[in-house]
Amino acid sequence: MYELRYDRVIESVWDSLPQTARDEFDQALLHACNDPHTATEPYGVDDGVTRTLILTHTIAVLLITHAPRKTLRILQITHLPT
Repeated sequence: MYELRYDRVIESVWDSLPQTARDEFDQALLHACNDPHTATEPYGVDDGVTRTLILTHTIAVLLITHAPRKTLRILQITHLPT
């Protein structure tokens, strides 16, 4: 399992998401922490490190680090108003 990392700005955006979007995002992140390559898509050129999590209500850009420890860092969250 990958360790989830994010900064205070990301945390405030995450906290500001509507409940439906936040619930969907939470569930998707759980899946991404278990298997980030299956749960996400490449961000531009597939470098295996920068990935996109595309959901109904949000899009997030993630950075995957494999060594020295497995981490999944949220770089950006964008809310998609419906």
